[in-house]
Amino acid sequence: MTPLDSELISVRTGTREVVLDLTSRCEEFVSGRGDGLLHVFVPHATAGLAILETGAGSDTDLLRVLEELLPRNFAWRHRHGTPGHGRDHVLPAIIPPYATVPVLDGRLTLGTWQSICLVDTNVDNPERQVRLSFLAG
Repeated sequence: MTPLDSELISVRTGTREVVLDLTSRCEEFVSGRGDGLLHVFVPHATAGLAILETGAGSDTDLLRVLEELLPRNFAWRHRHGTPGHGRDHVLPAIIPPYATVPVLDGRLTLGTWQSICLVDTNVDNPERQVRLSFLAG
């Protein structure tokens, strides 16, 4: 049986919709751990994880597309929180709350422009938890 190594980290997303790059935190976590898999999980009903390019506008584009797909002004049945908060609860059906990345020799095997990002459109919850788990293999 392979050992599982896990850590819960806290991140501040603030009061705006955000695509927050977690790659450096993930790199620190897997450093020195050898070969295996990094599994990243967000234990929240209103956030997800995406692997995408950041800094060249893709992160902003993603938030704009989410606004078009899940408009705040839609007649959401889920109505507590800020106006349009129902969309935040639908987000994880489109952007899952997990991602898994292979690790070789203690390094993430992401492509050149890939980053591991927390996607959070819930402006009511500025503090998030993210579970990093390493499955040695």
